Amino acid sequence: MTTQPDTSTGNGTGPSGAGEPSPGTDARFATSSAPSWGPPAPTLPAEPVRPAAAPGAGEPARPFLHRAWRGRPEDPRWARPAFLALLLATAVLYLYGLSASGYANSFYSAAVQAGSQSWKAFFFGSLDSANAITVDKPPASLWPMALSVRIFGLSSWAILVPEVLMGVATVGVLYAALRRRFGPAAGLIAGAVLALTPVAALMFRFNNPDAMLALLMTVTVYCVIRGLEDGRTKWLVWAGVAVGFAFLAKTLQAFLILPPLAVLYAVCAPVSLRKRFAQIGLSAGAMVVAGGWWVAIVELWPASSRPYIGGSQNNSFLELTFGYNGLGRINGDETGSVGGGGGGGGTGQWGETGWNRMFNSEIGGQISWLLPAALILLVAGLVLTRKASRTDLTRGSFLAWGGALLMTALVFSYMAGIFHQYYTVALAPYIAAVVGMGATVLWEERGRVWVSLTLAGAATASAAWGYVLLDRTSDYLPWLKWLVLVGGLTGALGLIFVTRLGRRLALAAAALSFAAASAGPTAYTLSTVNTGHSGSIVTAGPSGASTMGGPGGGGGMRGGFPGGGQNQQNGNGAQNGQQGGGTGGPPTGGTGGFPGQNQQGNGNTQGNGGTRGGNQPGGMPGGGPGEGGMGGGGGAGGLLNGANVGSAAKALLSKNAGDYTWAAAAIGSQNSASYQLATGKPVMAIGGFNGTDPSPTLAQFKKYVTEGKIHYFISGGGMGGGGGASSSTSSRISSWVTANFKKVTVGSATFYDLTQPTSSS
Repeated sequence: MTTQPDTSTGNGTGPSGAGEPSPGTDARFATSSAPSWGPPAPTLPAEPVRPAAAPGAGEPARPFLHRAWRGRPEDPRWARPAFLALLLATAVLYLYGLSASGYANSFYSAAVQAGSQSWKAFFFGSLDSANAITVDKPPASLWPMALSVRIFGLSSWAILVPEVLMGVATVGVLYAALRRRFGPAAGLIAGAVLALTPVAALMFRFNNPDAMLALLMTVTVYCVIRGLEDGRTKWLVWAGVAVGFAFLAKTLQAFLILPPLAVLYAVCAPVSLRKRFAQIGLSAGAMVVAGGWWVAIVELWPASSRPYIGGSQNNSFLELTFGYNGLGRINGDETGSVGGGGGGGGTGQWGETGWNRMFNSEIGGQISWLLPAALILLVAGLVLTRKASRTDLTRGSFLAWGGALLMTALVFSYMAGIFHQYYTVALAPYIAAVVGMGATVLWEERGRVWVSLTLAGAATASAAWGYVLLDRTSDYLPWLKWLVLVGGLTGALGLIFVTRLGRRLALAAAALSFAAASAGPTAYTLSTVNTGHSGSIVTAGPSGASTMGGPGGGGGMRGGFPGGGQNQQNGNGAQNGQQGGGTGGPPTGGTGGFPGQNQQGNGNTQGNGGTRGGNQPGGMPGGGPGEGGMGGGGGAGGLLNGANVGSAAKALLSKNAGDYTWAAAAIGSQNSASYQLATGKPVMAIGGFNGTDPSPTLAQFKKYVTEGKIHYFISGGGMGGGGGASSSTSSRISSWVTANFKKVTVGSATFYDLTQPTSSS
């Protein structure tokens, strides 16, 4: 990359030379902003261009609605209406059939319910309103949902609509980022690509932290690019704030894009070197403040008066951050978890790692549809701007979005710890941005032979890769793969000869190429929004779109779970808990094993036979047998999916529940969450998500029972429950309860009444 010497003085004038506008000047209108790769930009005055007019003088102010509909005067008249139509279409798409997922991931829904009932639970992210233990993430992603539930009451819509709004906002921020430099067409292309990415349609309709993370990462890149545009410090500070809040959504994953963005700003910002480093320092300070205030309060708060930090082994959020949720995700050494995967191209419990991970049968159908085209367009964009000046904003934009894409994809490809397919939603805005920028920049330069060939190559790659991905689910719309291939190759042929075609034919070739590239992900997205998703691991697309994922995914995990052998299609299929498919272990979850289960659906009858069932109290309309499926009584939940609570079990736990701090206690968060959501009463999650956290200890649990704070113990659930490893805290609690208290069976569920000791005890 050729760079120009830095001649800036730090006085706000910026370095001289093409492509280096003064801070505060809109790069699109500065006379020096014409990129070296394109035709000269028209000489227009920088804003503001008019002195303040006297009252009543000049043009009358346009009404607000007119301004909102028309947009900026410099934009084409169609730009703002098209943008608003994109936002509306995204909202309608993501809201369609939203309640089909019920409570989605009941683990987070229970915490949302708790936060709507208790401000203390809201602040800490507790799983129950009595504040026994927190989720294994910081709570920022829970806060919008908890506020919604507090206002509108507990329902699937109250929980999931905030996630949809985050998806719409992400599309809007992406459009705004690209429109400023590349025009509204680039923003519309990027917004459409993002909205129609299958994993984005999944996670912006689900209650995991990834929706908020994707939004805040998009905001971060936007702010950095604004800083590259005019060199103003405030944009770096806002970028730091966005990263800080993203940390409070999903801890260290928020930091993945910091290295490329920091290096980019340090090299390319249009201010002096000294000021650049000062601004980066201020941004880092803003990040620490935005994310660190909550961490400081939690770490300084007396442990005896706050909930246990779920996912940690020493009741420390810092341990959780740098261990289970940090380095453990990279190297697979996750204390208290279920183990990592094989690094260095190996095959492990969480799938194959290696350079091609984003393209393999486990991940490809979620995110990689336009990834080959994005990589081609990224290289082409950097080649086009190779002779531009140091501060050229076009190249800076390619480096910002492309750097975020490559850094995140690299980490995802080689991380050996827990990895789920839906994590890849973080890549969706970056891919969409690169596609939008690359397509428009290359289109403007299509008169060059190599550029038209590159456009054709990107279209060919998208068509060929779309064919491969669609062929992996050959039973799903089998004709579509041929339409994608033929349409894409036809469009690519037109792009090769684009300079010899008339304007209409050239635009038709480009439109055909884009339509062919978008057809596959659009079909998978429509399949995603037509299907309910629940549980801890979910995947986008039709059945068979992913061969990894276990419960809630599109097929069983490679090799199965240890001792589990579970399999569920998109959260609504049958789960088979037969022993085997892993490293062995009894059906109840022996040493190292997960609890075996035999569950049919999630509020549905067999497979997808019901009508949008879910884990709502009593089941969603059309639920399967016994109010929510699973045979009526309310069976024990597992590690990754909760129980379905029948009316009899709900009545048992609800009776006199107000006399106790916790209506019940259960091993594992998914199990406890199901009963808490069904009854609306606090249910203690022994051992946290996996049932392996040392909270409460046996002594603490005995004390709670003696004080009459817990009414029932729910048998089964969790990784160590139901007679699991004898060394685990949860197993010791389970053994003590079963030996000393009266057993109560309701349908298929087993409870122990902690107020009625057996005669032997």
